[in-house]
Amino acid sequence: MTQSKVAPPVLVAGTGFGCRVHVPALRAAGFDVAGLVGSDAARTSRRAEANGVPRSFTDLGTALKETGAVAVTIATPPHTHAALAIEAVAHGCHVLCEKPLAHDANEAHAMLQAAEKAGVMHLVGNEFRWQPERALVGRAIAQGMIGKPRLLTLVSYLPLVASPDAKMPPWWFDEGAGGGWLGAHGSHLVDQVRSWLGEFASLSAALPTVSARDKGAEDTYVLRFTLANGVEGVLQHTAGAWGPPASMAHVAGTEGTVWSQGSTVKLADRSGVKELPVPDELVVPPHPDKDADPGRQYAHVERELFTRLCEVLRAGIDGRDPKSAVPVPTFRDGLAAMKVIDAIRRSAAKHGALEVP
Repeated sequence: MTQSKVAPPVLVAGTGFGCRVHVPALRAAGFDVAGLVGSDAARTSRRAEANGVPRSFTDLGTALKETGAVAVTIATPPHTHAALAIEAVAHGCHVLCEKPLAHDANEAHAMLQAAEKAGVMHLVGNEFRWQPERALVGRAIAQGMIGKPRLLTLVSYLPLVASPDAKMPPWWFDEGAGGGWLGAHGSHLVDQVRSWLGEFASLSAALPTVSARDKGAEDTYVLRFTLANGVEGVLQHTAGAWGPPASMAHVAGTEGTVWSQGSTVKLADRSGVKELPVPDELVVPPHPDKDADPGRQYAHVERELFTRLCEVLRAGIDGRDPKSAVPVPTFRDGLAAMKVIDAIRRSAAKHGALEVP
């Protein structure tokens, strides 16, 4: 079945990341962005006009009735996701919701139940599954190139919010809105671990603040965990460290080690060290426009990756096989990640006590 020539109408809820990433990605995937939904009428109207979106709304139900949208993408703060998604699926709309999927696992469970009951597509914004090096490491593990996986280390230092004056989305440091670096970024890495190696069995965590902020949610997460398959791991990431970015992403097994180094993936085994070629289906073209705003410096990367996710949504609406090069992230994955995130927060609140997701 070929792609329909009629561009399906879609609504975007959220005027920040929604405008920077969702709108261009949806258009690239063949959608008609029929309206923008936000909480502030004047701001939403301005941003709709600036992004060539014909209509703006402050109420999703009204927007759905007046545009006839068949899908909704949600890029609002996490504590608002559940209500918006449940309202959208009640209207029979397909939904693509940003990560973290909800404020907590209970809300995520309600979202999944509503979407499955309605029989609509439900996708979560873990677009980094399409990042070539991340997908290639996953394939190397799945194909047995390192034997039986035993140890995983994901460590990274970023200066993104090292300065307390850094301009970031307000919810990132609002605990009540589901913010903190764990939700804003850790949800991607939890998904990365799960997609590579399976489910978490137990964990011990801390949520410190490294930067000079004296209030608000954490800018760092530190996690030691054991997976259901016995793999031991460490996940440590900060956005509050001065200096150039530095990272380490290694997975060691009984027959070899695989790791990403910048945009390349390398494998070491008895025969030595080699670079793994990126298959054509995993290649993602770079976006030509890079934003100088520190809070938007990765948007040019995410637009292309997010387009892959929007292409899956479009294929589902058309009744076609999405032929995705990676496993497609759904609300079920979002719920599993929320259970891990909730367990991390429980552990950190109890000074690193062992928790089971």
